Amino acid sequence: MADPKVLAIVLAGGEGKRLQPLTADRAKPAVPFGGSYRLIDFVLSNLVNSGQREIVVLTQYKSHSLDRHISETWRFSNLLGSYVASVPAQQRVGKRWFQGSADAIYQSLNLIFDAKPDIVAVLGADHVYRMDFRQMIDAHIESGLQATVAGVRQPLDQSDQFGVIETDPDNPAKIREFVEKPATTPGLADSPGEFLASMGNYVFDAKALVEAVVADSKDDASRHDMGGDIIPAFTSAGEAGVYDFAYNVIPGANDEDRAYWRDVGTLDAFYDAHQDLIAPVPAFDLYNQRWPIYTRQTVLPPAKFVHDVDHHPGRAVDSIVSPGVVVSGGYVEGSVVSHGTQVDSLAAVSSSVLMDGVRIQRGARVHRAILDKNVVVPAGETVGIFPELDARRGFTVTESGLTVVPKNVVVNDDPRDDLPRW
Repeated sequence: MADPKVLAIVLAGGEGKRLQPLTADRAKPAVPFGGSYRLIDFVLSNLVNSGQREIVVLTQYKSHSLDRHISETWRFSNLLGSYVASVPAQQRVGKRWFQGSADAIYQSLNLIFDAKPDIVAVLGADHVYRMDFRQMIDAHIESGLQATVAGVRQPLDQSDQFGVIETDPDNPAKIREFVEKPATTPGLADSPGEFLASMGNYVFDAKALVEAVVADSKDDASRHDMGGDIIPAFTSAGEAGVYDFAYNVIPGANDEDRAYWRDVGTLDAFYDAHQDLIAPVPAFDLYNQRWPIYTRQTVLPPAKFVHDVDHHPGRAVDSIVSPGVVVSGGYVEGSVVSHGTQVDSLAAVSSSVLMDGVRIQRGARVHRAILDKNVVVPAGETVGIFPELDARRGFTVTESGLTVVPKNVVVNDDPRDDLPRW
């Protein structure tokens, strides 16, 4: 296939229940990340950098902010047929919403019929990574198989957290079995301490994908899931291959972040992925301009660090500080601070993630916390210092002790009066 026509379908309709309260008012792919981005920016940037520019994004739950971000950010000239189209669930086959990722494809087959692609790439919308999809598509075509699953190497003791790809010993590029979260799994031949976990990215021959989701739609026992039903069907037919992410080459990547991939499906994983950004040699380098991560450009002034009226200096170390931030006599360490946030005199923010428009007032302290948009921590208050107090206030506190405060809340010691303010 000399120059195949490729349609990319990005699955962005999940609820993201494990990221509550960050997903209480937005779809998971619309959750802000890294000070300036949304989670969906990573897969869309990877597609664009890979030269794939016919893209549809399937949405469903609480999609307004996601739809708005896509429409305002991901606009191409249609001169060369490039587009990113946000497509909501439309109940085309009956009075029901998407019942799973495979059902989302089935209910959106009109997109495939209209585009008439040779190849369909089906991709998740909420992982943090860089990947050249063209290399995976080329490997898929070369294999001669009908389906290819992207696999990322993970330690054996994490097999119960992923869909596991077990390969054929005689043909390591072919899937022998696809198993959902097994307690144990064999190690790789060239790395016995690792296995291949599904990245949630798939490449299909278009005709084979259409036939598979149509057949799946007629199976009442199916969960209508890409990883749980469609890929096992291709595997049983001997038509499923694996693409090892370790062999994906990205321009400008370094040894530290070359094979970086993170599933940020839980609050702790979301927090840990932010911590990966801020080391002097980061585990994931946002500054690789040979494979940029694109997002909406804001009309905000540069960040500013100033003395307050008492001559306390504003400082930030080991942190990402976004445009529009003002640190006035406060201190920020080991944190990601998003657009338009203000840290006032004698306030301290450490090991935290602050989203847009947060206000940390005089003398307040925030440690190991995620504050969603427009949260106000009044003078002298704390967040994350006393997790038991945070829990009594009604904030989410994870088992690791991470405190998460939802949008628009003014933090108050009285849990009975801790209500959102607008």
